Amino acid sequence: MGSSLLAVIYLVFISLGLPDSLLGSGWPTMQVDFSVPSSYAGYVSMTISCMTVVSALLSPRMNRRFHTKWIVIVSIALTVLGLIGFSVSRAYWMLFLFAVPYGLGAGSIDAAVNHYVANHYPASVMNFLHCFYGVGAVISPAIMSLALKLARWNQGYQWTSYIQLGIMLVCILSLPLWKQNESADEEQRGESAGIRETLRVPGVVLTLIAFFAYCAGEATCFLWTPSYFAGTKSGLSAETIASFGSLIFGGLMLGRLISGFISNKLGDRLLIRIGIAVELLGIGMVALPVQGHVLAAVGFVVIGTGMGPIYPAIQHMAPANFGRQYSAAVIGLQMASAYIGSTLMPMVFGLLQQAVGIRVMPIYLLLFAALNVGMLEIAYRVIARTGRESR
Repeated sequence: MGSSLLAVIYLVFISLGLPDSLLGSGWPTMQVDFSVPSSYAGYVSMTISCMTVVSALLSPRMNRRFHTKWIVIVSIALTVLGLIGFSVSRAYWMLFLFAVPYGLGAGSIDAAVNHYVANHYPASVMNFLHCFYGVGAVISPAIMSLALKLARWNQGYQWTSYIQLGIMLVCILSLPLWKQNESADEEQRGESAGIRETLRVPGVVLTLIAFFAYCAGEATCFLWTPSYFAGTKSGLSAETIASFGSLIFGGLMLGRLISGFISNKLGDRLLIRIGIAVELLGIGMVALPVQGHVLAAVGFVVIGTGMGPIYPAIQHMAPANFGRQYSAAVIGLQMASAYIGSTLMPMVFGLLQQAVGIRVMPIYLLLFAALNVGMLEIAYRVIARTGRESR
């Protein structure tokens, strides 16, 4: 039963990754249909992320009131509604309407499942879990690319919604599997701290800034990688440019797959340090002034590979760094901080690239990588002084 539940949890994270890369992959074509500037993708992305922030901030309260399985099912249903809504949108303003359920479906499920895994499974499972997020995020650009080739971008959202419906059905059928940890979860939900109390715990705010920085860089890659190739490399078809949306996700999946095999031996902190070093290498590859697209494509895969272990490692450390009493609120706050970065910074980059050119993207990513590692290293020192210290 334990392995069956784990399989369902992995499938849930595939569903979480599926919607995230569709907008970036489809936007070069969508902006033409809607007759809007390229930077307008940032406003849609911002709306989705704002709703995800709201959902993530509500997650500690939701975790105290409802079991993870119910949060999962309702959240997937909301993303299905958002995807179907995008598929039937015929005007730009309609995207904002359906961005509400699109975003609300992501925050609570992300925080709830991460908290569940952090408290019941080892670091290797957390990395494999986020690897499966990458599986979903790699699949959807391929779906969008196929839709652009055979039909229109609308079908990319429609076909993805069908996959989400199938995953939701599996989750409904698997409800009995969640019983194995219900008693422990009930006890922990009664002891969980609130957001205000958690913010006063030493080191929490520093990790929130680090999460903001990490997701600012990650979300910028999610949204603007296809546009980077469209703006800097010539001779590429619309289908090829759309498929490049999967580069960063493929790298994330690879990085988390590798981390899943070595995380229990190396520990979360060392994995993060290695990951950031690899990310910096990839940024350097993208920044090199080479005419062809191959080196930049490899560079984005390397960036994703380096980013791979950072997100799951920070979340897995939460119970050890801050205690089980605070872990649910810490993870919910981390998710909110992450999505604030995802909300604001891709939009800021959209305005920046419109003003100075999209070639500035590697410098933009470098700034957030530096902020990420700087805040984490300071947080480690603060946590060590409290007597709590995870590997």
